[in-house]
Amino acid sequence: MPLTRRQHTREVTIQNILDAARTIMREDGVAALSMQELARRMDMRAPSLYNYFTGKMDLYDALFRLGFNLWDEHLAALSEGSTGFHDELRIVIEGYMSFALKNPELYQLCFERPVPGFVPSQESLALSFGILNRSYQRVEQLKSELDTDLSSEQIVNTVIAISHGLTAMHLANEPHLPVGQGRFGSLIPIILSVLQQVMPRKGERK
Repeated sequence: MPLTRRQHTREVTIQNILDAARTIMREDGVAALSMQELARRMDMRAPSLYNYFTGKMDLYDALFRLGFNLWDEHLAALSEGSTGFHDELRIVIEGYMSFALKNPELYQLCFERPVPGFVPSQESLALSFGILNRSYQRVEQLKSELDTDLSSEQIVNTVIAISHGLTAMHLANEPHLPVGQGRFGSLIPIILSVLQQVMPRKGERK
């Protein structure tokens, strides 16, 4: 059923609020988001924001969901046409860093803990864990290519830890450089080579 005019206007306003909140977080830090500053940028009174969100934590929760939805879409788009496990390994590690460079405020909110007291809602956690569980399932499908005793969960969690470590160091030191460049971004090929030795294709173990 199409949205009514009022519903459409509300959805547009919510999107504008989220965009303005992201700008504040990017400029001042994720934890620095304030309803007063957000209202000022939206050219509305602060109490009016509560017609759309119950409070700042509710707003963070919406941004958390937005971040994971965008991450899911980002990775799916990059993975189209992948040629196997090792190719997807490269896609995930490079894709994690490129997502963080493009969306640093959402990356921090989703994958770090920058906001004291913020706990994602059950709905938001279900979204994030759903994405994680699909990763486990995808690796389980591809594991038949590999000579490894690692479980799918161990493989995914190792890749998450490596991706986050590289990305966090890249953002902390050279956020102006693209994926693959700089002190830490340039380590991606080395990391991939090491992981391919730990998890070689069947028949390729040296």
